[in-house]
Amino acid sequence: MDAPAVHLLPLAMVVGLFALFILSGMRTRSRQASEYGFGGGYTGRMGIGAAIASNWMSAASFLGLAGMFYLRGYFAMAYVVGWTGGYVLLLVLMATQIRRFGKYTAPDFVGFRYESEVARTLAAVIAIVIAVIYSVAQFRGIALMVSWLFGIAYTPAVIIGASLVVSFVVVSGTMGVARNQKLHYFVLITTFILPLMLLTRKLGYFWLLPQFGYGAAISELQQQFGFAWSQPFAGYSPFAWFALCFSLMFGTAGLPHVLSRFYMVPGIRDARWGVVWGLFFIALIYWSAPAYGVLARLFEARGGIPFNSADLASADMVVLSAARNGGLPPWVTGLLVAGGMSAAFSTVAGLMLTGSASFSYDIYPRLIRPNASETDKVYAAKGFFLVLSLAALALSLRPTDMMIAEIAALAFALAGNTIFPAFLLGIWWGRANAAGAISGMLTGVAITFAPVAAGNSAPLLSHLFPVTSSAFLGAPVVIAVMIAVSLVTTPPSKRIRSFLSRDVHDCPEE
Repeated sequence: MDAPAVHLLPLAMVVGLFALFILSGMRTRSRQASEYGFGGGYTGRMGIGAAIASNWMSAASFLGLAGMFYLRGYFAMAYVVGWTGGYVLLLVLMATQIRRFGKYTAPDFVGFRYESEVARTLAAVIAIVIAVIYSVAQFRGIALMVSWLFGIAYTPAVIIGASLVVSFVVVSGTMGVARNQKLHYFVLITTFILPLMLLTRKLGYFWLLPQFGYGAAISELQQQFGFAWSQPFAGYSPFAWFALCFSLMFGTAGLPHVLSRFYMVPGIRDARWGVVWGLFFIALIYWSAPAYGVLARLFEARGGIPFNSADLASADMVVLSAARNGGLPPWVTGLLVAGGMSAAFSTVAGLMLTGSASFSYDIYPRLIRPNASETDKVYAAKGFFLVLSLAALALSLRPTDMMIAEIAALAFALAGNTIFPAFLLGIWWGRANAAGAISGMLTGVAITFAPVAAGNSAPLLSHLFPVTSSAFLGAPVVIAVMIAVSLVTTPPSKRIRSFLSRDVHDCPEE
């Protein structure tokens, strides 16, 4: 890492970029609770895809994924396959059906489908926990970049970063966050791909499509430095790879702030094509992350820099170290920092807004203040946004031996063990009822956090349900619990079963 110093040019580029975002956001500030944290308005099929990609391209994708490739080589492909495969799963099984339900939030869907306020409240609490865990990963990424920009320690960098996120949403307005997402994605793709093109060109590789030109670097690492990057399961079992891959896949299809993209699109085809465009935009960046990890290892090997697998913070910043060790000018590093900050800010704002919406729409007017007005709901959402930010900040300050992508994977595991089974059976099995959904979600919560609580005292539990990968076996267990409990309890009403048959499965395309 660099000696403590303020990096003025990258800092100026970050400030300029966020000034642009704020000016754009101030044009469309929200005043309706229905706009606070939900769809954000219709922006066309390509716009839906860009918003999905922008909301998805978090610090875990922009920084953490390259760091995982840098440390663990081919094993990190589980993140790419799992995260992109989750969108295919969402496209095939859920996207169009979610649109037909016409609800605002994941808890709203659960409450309507299972005709239960208890199930709705439980889903809202789970959505909030997912938002907090995922935000911790983003705050860690933001803190690492703030620490590098200002040359300060990690702890004050977390506090400064969290303050900047809250200020960004307060100043630009919540609709500004949603409307800015196409602009965010344009910034992300430019700041991520352009430096990679410059790096591969400097090395003499095929730089016009650097995602296909870095194979020579893999060969050089293996032949000259003995790093078998492409060896599939070096140091990890096939079970660990598949468990992580499928957990991320199930979690992607159950992540509340991803599902919210399909609630308010005008038609079914818009929902479907939004996923297709989102997959394309996401793939552009995911194809590039492995290249950054490989090139970072190559530049270090050529420069005689020893590889330190225990330095997780440096691994999470290999996108920047690749540019610096590759001899690129400071403005290129500034581009990467600006892109990384944009990715983290966009995602954490979307997560916090989704969590706030779950509170202000699904908990506050039903359990705390039944006669709440639209204005009351907006104030509740804003207040809870601050509460969520403080919770994520407090957790981010705690020391951890997990990388950014691994912290995010825990949130995906929780979503895959709870929200995904509730949506899957809620859409495709008319016999699923409230008792089954509640039992299943509670089982999913227990499966997710039992290995965390047990630690090393229950090695078999940790092996079958790894902290970051518990949904591989956990989601099938939850589905089995939901089916068993539903079959021995009262079936759902005829109204819901008729709605599923008439309006969800037999409804013509719009």
